[in-house]
Parts: sequence; C-alpha cells; structure tokens
Amino acid sequence: MKKMIMVAFGFIALASQPGWAQGLAGAEEVQIRTQQLAEDLYLLFFETGGNLLVSIGEQGVLIVDDQFQNRVPAYQARIRQLGGGDIDVVLNTHWHADHAEGNRILGASGSWIISHINSREILKHERIVNTVQRQTTYEPWEEAALPVATFDDTMQVHFNGERIDLMHFGRAHTTGDAAVILRNHNVVHLGDVFNTSAYPFIDADNGGHVDGVIQFCEAVLMQIDADTVVVPGHGEAGTYADLRNYVDMVRTVRDRIAALVEDGASLEEVVAANPTADWDGELGNSIRFIDRVYANLTR
Repeated sequence: MKKMIMVAFGFIALASQPGWAQGLAGAEEVQIRTQQLAEDLYLLFFETGGNLLVSIGEQGVLIVDDQFQNRVPAYQARIRQLGGGDIDVVLNTHWHADHAEGNRILGASGSWIISHINSREILKHERIVNTVQRQTTYEPWEEAALPVATFDDTMQVHFNGERIDLMHFGRAHTTGDAAVILRNHNVVHLGDVFNTSAYPFIDADNGGHVDGVIQFCEAVLMQIDADTVVVPGHGEAGTYADLRNYVDMVRTVRDRIAALVEDGASLEEVVAANPTADWDGELGNSIRFIDRVYANLTR
C-alpha cells in the first residue's frame, strides 16, 4: 500500500540485471559514488547517467531522478545500506532515459512518480532523441511508468519534514524540465538544465532551446542564495557562483553563434570559428552544444 504524502563518500559495485535498459545492452557492473549532503540527504553519482538525490526519513525514501532502469537494483541496495527502505516517491526533473527510465521499474513496484505535465505527455508517445552523434527512437511507455501527479508551473511536496518546491520556467533542456528545491536543506537539483562535467545538451528536436536554458537558470538563481548546493544532471555538485558562471558561458556562446548566423555562416563555419574556445579546456568537446544551439537559432 502506498504511503500518504503531502502534495563522507562511499562506493558500491553490483551486477545489474541484463535486458532491463533500452539504452544499455547486457549486464554490467554499476559503480556508485555517494556524497552525504546532510544526515538524511545523499547524492549518488554514476559513471554514466544522471545524478540521484536521495532523502531518507520517517516517511520513507524520496529520490530525485531514477536513472536507467537497469541501475535500479544497484542504487536500491545502496539506499538500504544508507538506512532507507523501498523508494516511496520519485521526482523526475525531465523525461530522458538516463534520468527517468527507472520509472518503468519503480512505478510498477508502487512508487509515486511526479513530473512536469509535458514530461508525462511526451512519455505517452513515440519520440526521437537526437544527440548529434546518434538518433534514438523510444516507444511509448506503459501506464505504470508514467507520473501519477503532474504540475504546470509550481508544486509543493511535503515529505520527511521537508518542503520541496517543484518549479518550471518554460522550455530549456526539454519542454518539461523541473527545478527541485529542497528548502530545509537549501539544495536544488536542476537535472540537465545544468551540467558541471560537460557542455549542456539541448534537446532541440523536442522543444529544448538555448534561450530557455538561460532564462530557466536565471529564474532559479532568483530562488536560491550563495549557500545553496546546486546539483547538476551530470557532474559534481556546484554552487550559486557555479550556476552564475554557467549562465554567463551559455549566454556568451549563444551570442557568438547568433552573430555568426546573422552573417550567414553555415554550421561548418560556426564550428570552425570555435565559439566555445574559452571553455573547451574545462568542458571538453563542444560539437554537440554548438550543433544544437545552431539548430535553435536557424529554425
């Protein structure tokens, strides 16, 4: 029966069950690194896929994002090591498989799943994700994997003594992004609107837009303060200053590409101009980022 809800570092390696993930074939060893943010709050990092935020308390276990579905057994085991039990509530920051495919296991096992309305809607239909390197087609998900509660602009969840604000500020990484702010702990999980390990990926073919990323992050900065822990979809936890610098980087690159587009530059010419040169040493290959921003500004 579902519970009523009001709408140190460590490592673990476990063998995942084969055949569970659409995007990951076969069995693999799942490496999980754990950062304790507070007595009852943890951040789980994986070699691939999105970061998980885990709240463990009297009401049970709440997680933000739930990874690929073949990772579920490994992080459930880790949560039990941390003193938690079954996962009661899942908050999806968006619908991409590396952040929400665990819905297919957890929803069927009785977890409450909450997301922005647009994320739920897109999961009901066939969709193609173009990451530039490849295009992946996803079939509609079964009813049990769909969020049971959704919101348009804002929503509050009260769980484990925490006020959790879910906020949507328009299209950004996708059209269904949610900033999840844990007010008591002063922590925000931004999903893939924020990335500290690489340049952002903007799902331009599914409504994501670089201008929205800037506006979304600016709106979140208005909701937090200098002491907030800012959790990205990928990479190490950051700070208010890190998010501020990230917004400045995205805006600068966007403006550089926009100027080239206005002059009639092709995608190849934009890439050759290297508008991300100032950050390539830190963030790596920028081809995907440039490609998606170019798509945003030329469609």
